[in-house]
Order: sequence, then structure tokens, then C-alpha cells
Amino acid sequence: MFNKINRPIWPRPMPCRSRVIGWTLPLSRVLGVGKVSWIGRTRMTGVREMLNDIEREVAYTRHLIGRDELDPRVMQAMSRVPRHEFVPESERRYAYENGPAPIGHGQTISQPYIVALMSDLLETTPGDRVLEVGTGSGYQAAILSLLVDEVHSVEIIEALAVAARERLHRLGFRNVICHLGNGYKGWPEAAPYDGVIVTAAAPYIPSALLDQLKPGRKLVIPVGEPYSHQELMVIEKDAAGGVKEQLILGVAFVPLVSGSD
Repeated sequence: MFNKINRPIWPRPMPCRSRVIGWTLPLSRVLGVGKVSWIGRTRMTGVREMLNDIEREVAYTRHLIGRDELDPRVMQAMSRVPRHEFVPESERRYAYENGPAPIGHGQTISQPYIVALMSDLLETTPGDRVLEVGTGSGYQAAILSLLVDEVHSVEIIEALAVAARERLHRLGFRNVICHLGNGYKGWPEAAPYDGVIVTAAAPYIPSALLDQLKPGRKLVIPVGEPYSHQELMVIEKDAAGGVKEQLILGVAFVPLVSGSD
């Protein structure tokens, strides 16, 4: 699936940014100055700054997301996954910056805050089996793999699916199973799932994803038209098959595409 996200949208002054084909670059990165480079620093420093950035974002958006802090399990997973392994060599010095980064094929890796928030909203438990729609580089799947028993991830771009599968295996995330397919259809072969997470914006909630979700569990998905207003939503399925929708915050994702299959 297309991947990934720019930044959440809320009314506050933002740093000066340069728009570059579907993602945004902080001014310090454009100029080559500031704290963004992790070269010459330890990974530990980069991770610590990333976690601090996530905590600041959570504090600022707490009135929207309904929580003052994220699940410690999620934050621990964010600290353990080597984010620099999921971006191209040319982008590694920006890997722990709290913003998206290009990963090729017109796609990006999501902002760490959004990855952490969506993982938290899914409310997983260690024995769960979950579905991710939009593998991209495999970063979100790697985070989920530390929170649940099994992750099935569907990607529509073959080159990304193949690369993510190799990367996740090499890094030891053996409980992630990557599939090539149309994310609108989910992955029924392994359903039902204890949670479903979608990493690109759909104009509507795909019925197949709800069909493959267990009662009492949640679907986390950005919904809206391409390059227009979009909302990060949590959809909870009840025992009778009905759903309860919760709007979380405005976001800007690229579109979820269906391909030709």
C-alpha cells in the first residue's frame, strides 16, 4: 500500500517546511543544520530524542487522543526497533527525527509519533494476531511484532513487499508475515484478527477489513479523500457486528490504492 503520512493536522504554529513530492522536510534538514543528523551520535541518543518528541506530541494532543501518555509497551517497542534500518542509506542520518522519510517508490515511513499513536490505539495484547494494511518499509509491522504474537502485513507494491520481507527476517522479526495483495480486501486466509491497522487513507471503511476483525476489537484507519481533509479513526466492532466510530485527530496520508486485482 501507499505509505505513509506527513504530520497530524492541528492548529498550532509549525516549523518552516519545504514541500517535496509527498512528504515534508524540516528547515534544519533543508539547510543541513540543527539536531536532525544522527551521524556522530549514538543510536541511543537518537532513540532518546525520538521518544522525548513522541511524549511532547502526546502531551500537546492529549485533548484529541484521549490519553496523557501511551502504553509503556508501545514506547518500549519504539525504543527497541532500529528505525535507521528501515530507511535508505541516504536518509539514515534523519532516521530518528520525528517526521516521515522517503523509502522509494513514492512512499514514506511514517512519523514516529503517528506510528506510536496508532499502535497504542489498537490496544493489543501479547497473544494477538493482527493485520496491517500497507507494509511499506516494514517499520510499523516491526513495532507491532513486539506487541503481539503474529502480524500479517499486506503490501501492493511488489518491490516494497519483497524488501520488507527480507529486512524483517534479517533483523529477527520472524513473527511478521508479508503478503503481496490488495489491502482493501485484507488477508482473509488468516482471519479473524484481534486488530487491523491501515497506513494510508481510504475514502471509506473497507467492509472486508471489518469482516475480518474479531468482535470487541478495533480497526485503526485514516479516512478521507486524497490530499483533502482526513481523520484518523478507531472503529470498534461489537458482538452483533455493529460498529462504533471514534474520530481521533486530523491527519494527512497518501491514498490507499486498490490496484487491479
